[in-house]
Amino acid sequence: MEIKLGLSLPRDEISIPIVRRICAQALTVLGVSPDCIADVELALTEACANVLAHATAEDDYEVRVGVDNGLAVIEVVDHGGGFDVAKALEGGGASPNGDGPADSDSDSGEGEGDGDGDGAAEHLSEGGRGILLMRALMDRVRFDAVEGPHQGTRVHLEKVLTWNDRSPGAQLIRARAGGDP
Repeated sequence: MEIKLGLSLPRDEISIPIVRRICAQALTVLGVSPDCIADVELALTEACANVLAHATAEDDYEVRVGVDNGLAVIEVVDHGGGFDVAKALEGGGASPNGDGPADSDSDSGEGEGDGDGDGAAEHLSEGGRGILLMRALMDRVRFDAVEGPHQGTRVHLEKVLTWNDRSPGAQLIRARAGGDP
């Protein structure tokens, strides 16, 4: 099962609840658990809020949501000047191109703020807390620089989905794998 959704949105505050609700509704229809949906919604909200803070006012931004079997992949792409992840984490050694701690994979324990409750948020500027939230809620978080005529930043989020019992999404996955529907 593979489902993809793409949105091009104006850089305006009203776009954030719209994209959050569209994503949550899609996951709800598939039968993703409410706790998992809440994690995705909050991380997506933080990524979109970064667009408002860092992209240029005249540019739209893009949100791509994909569900491939049991994994949600979300990308938020802006065409602003980008932002310095290391600065947001106050010298944490992160970089916007995905190297170092800006590339967080909570399974491997890389990066800072991977949800272990070590109190790192107390030492961050208010702007860096959104990055920690995304890392705590998602299984993988990566920041990439977008090159070309419309430079900006791509936030890549991944979440292993948990399903409600007998959910349509889980049934589709089992059917494709040859299991019982």
